[in-house]
Amino acid sequence: EAAEFPVGVSLKAAQLQSELFREVAGSVFSSITAGYEMKMRHVAPGPDSYRWHNVDALVKFAEANQMQVHGHTLVWHQSTPRWLEEFAGSDEEFEDAVREYIAAMVGRYKGRVTSWDVVNEALDPRSGRLRDTVFRRRMGDDYVARLFQYAHEADPDALLFYNEFGTTWDGAKRAAMLAMVDDFQRRGIPIDGVGLQMHVTYSFPDIGQINAVMHELVSRGLLVHVSELDVRVNPDGDQTDLTRSRSVDQFLRVRAIVAAFVALPPENRYAITVWGLRDGESWLIDRWGNPEWPLLFDDYLDPKPAYFGFLEGLGVK
Repeated sequence: EAAEFPVGVSLKAAQLQSELFREVAGSVFSSITAGYEMKMRHVAPGPDSYRWHNVDALVKFAEANQMQVHGHTLVWHQSTPRWLEEFAGSDEEFEDAVREYIAAMVGRYKGRVTSWDVVNEALDPRSGRLRDTVFRRRMGDDYVARLFQYAHEADPDALLFYNEFGTTWDGAKRAAMLAMVDDFQRRGIPIDGVGLQMHVTYSFPDIGQINAVMHELVSRGLLVHVSELDVRVNPDGDQTDLTRSRSVDQFLRVRAIVAAFVALPPENRYAITVWGLRDGESWLIDRWGNPEWPLLFDDYLDPKPAYFGFLEGLGVK
């Protein structure tokens, strides 16, 4: 209620078994993103074979709590099912299979999923070139644009996003992403916004870099989605507990990022989505093997100082 835009959270269907999870997610947030259940490997384990039950559960939960759903993600090279990676047919048949998947996925939730990350992380870190993925090899260098067209065909009213990490500090990737967006806009490819993942630490990157990429998107008339916010407080692995000092650093960091987003023109603010509900279930725990406390709620689902930093960033005192 404190925000003039959706504030989202990443959830897994299994978490909905917990009454406390349902209560906190449904009362604090106004949007949800599936952590992994809407990725192709989980939805389409075989050709013409679909598993909808987890996605259905998340969408129904959102609807029951008047929350919107952001679809994540139609195509990501790290979540491509084996049958598609090893596709034996022609390149044309490969593209038809991808198009049919997008039509099935987006079509099933037409009018219920507000927006989609059409493609996730297509750009190579540091070089800024397109990653060497099965989609690029089989569909060519213009595959990202065609995937946006296929998603738009399946639901012309859905908002379509490109989602990427590192664009605040990786200059080559940022330049490549902006060049891709410029090209899409020149050609009339239906892109509505960009997701800035915002996996940051308490001290990096500089808030000026974050502001700069947000305003590059605003200058192009795009929606900005802070799409996967978390703030690492133990990037060097030197902490065994969340200290008061690091907790304050995290509070300040969250407040600054939210305030930077709030300062954007209202017509360019899409949403801020926090990448997980409580610390102990963050993807970062498994990623680095260090103790980490990157989210707004602790393991007991009690709000941390970072939560109140978020509120202050919104202008709530």
